[in-house]
Amino acid sequence: MVERSDRAPLLDWEEVPSAEKPDGATPAKDRRPSSPTDSRAPSGCSAPGFGWSGAPGGPTAGDTDGCGGATPATSGTPAGEDDGLRAGNEEHHADAAEREALLDDMMVKWEEKDQIVSVFVVTFNTRTGNMLEWCLPKDMDLEGVEFKAIASGSHRVTTDFIYFRKGSYFGLACFANMPVESTAERGARMKSVGILSPSYTLLYRYMGFLEHQVRLQLQTPGHYSPLEAFYEDKRAVLPSGGDSVVTACPANAWGAVINHSMHPEMKITHPAGCMSQFIRFFGEQIMVLWKLALLRRRILIFSPPPVGVVCYRVYCCCCLANISIPGIGVVVPEFRPFFYVNVADISALENELSYVACTTEKIFEEKKDLYDVYVDNQNVKTCRDGLKPLLRLSAADREKYRKLTEQRQMLLYSQEENGDCASSEEDLFILFFLEQNNRIFQTLSEVAGSADPTLTQESVRAMGLDPHGDRLFLLHLLEIYGYDTLMVSEQLCCS
Repeated sequence: MVERSDRAPLLDWEEVPSAEKPDGATPAKDRRPSSPTDSRAPSGCSAPGFGWSGAPGGPTAGDTDGCGGATPATSGTPAGEDDGLRAGNEEHHADAAEREALLDDMMVKWEEKDQIVSVFVVTFNTRTGNMLEWCLPKDMDLEGVEFKAIASGSHRVTTDFIYFRKGSYFGLACFANMPVESTAERGARMKSVGILSPSYTLLYRYMGFLEHQVRLQLQTPGHYSPLEAFYEDKRAVLPSGGDSVVTACPANAWGAVINHSMHPEMKITHPAGCMSQFIRFFGEQIMVLWKLALLRRRILIFSPPPVGVVCYRVYCCCCLANISIPGIGVVVPEFRPFFYVNVADISALENELSYVACTTEKIFEEKKDLYDVYVDNQNVKTCRDGLKPLLRLSAADREKYRKLTEQRQMLLYSQEENGDCASSEEDLFILFFLEQNNRIFQTLSEVAGSADPTLTQESVRAMGLDPHGDRLFLLHLLEIYGYDTLMVSEQLCCS
């Protein structure tokens, strides 16, 4: 929540509220920004055909904002128990309200840790190239940030934004390129204003501020007082030592966040239709990316600038691998978003077991030891022989994509005809793959716990997979997620 702070009595970085607002209305910029506790929460069972309330890890009794809610009393309740039931319901609602308040308090405390650790200005110098022009705090290690905040090839675009990683921190920078009548600057002035945070989940809050500040820096270079006031107001209070940083929602709040907002932990802002653009851009290929993301492969996406839209593709890829069943995925590498990377990140990527990132530097294509999958526009390719068969779509893949397309069309029709804005395409997209992933691992867990832990064609179909076309994907999945007690029937294995 963006509040005025007593540390900065005059925050000239804050926008002046609009005078043209209805009486009693709260301006959009004064409302609390979307967060894991108050982001869009569908009022029904989300998109058509989801059945979310019955999915593993879905809302349970006690949730008050979605498909959950208190379990209704049945008509068969004995008459003499009405008073006791009413008292029990009142106590239940009181407990639910108390849990809700505790959750909100917990999430607010988590968000308070997600603050700004640095603010900086990067400029392009015609003699020395990208250089760090100014920063706070002065002793912050920002080596290499000048090549992240201004992506390679950015001179071809007018504006851009870049999500990136810097050591243990995540950054967001807004770039702008302005023509000037200056021989020394060769007719163009290029700058980027950015911030670093222990987490990427709330960087989106400051996108508008950074866009405004980079324009000011181009027009009046050297005017840093708004950035100083911003840093004083938003700077983080890190734990002693500075190494224990917050990079995600705490584990004990994770299940509650899924139930509460049905969004992944990496919730960053995105333009309306971001997921739709992702689906239209890759088409059926998103089913290939889904499998590779679920297998925790190293995925590198190449595209020329602007890089902002490609950072959103990184975000969408991360959404494909969400699982909300407790305990699943503990033994697998964390699927970490690196967002934008350049040649300075090569040594860091060499040590990563699983990631998704994007780059504008074509030289990465030759560094085949750094990635498992290389995505060049819509072309998904790999040099790993064991993964090449996964690039072919199975019959189940095409069926899932058909269902996703149908659900999108139903949602769009409902929004247009009935004005139903309870759900969005983002909700539909995220929940579609979350439910699919939960379905797979719920079935695997049930088979593993049965008297005969053997995967048959029927159990594979129950997961929404193709017993023939998805056989290799399933074998990879069993190995990576540690289902070594499961056996695969000979009919499935040899078919």
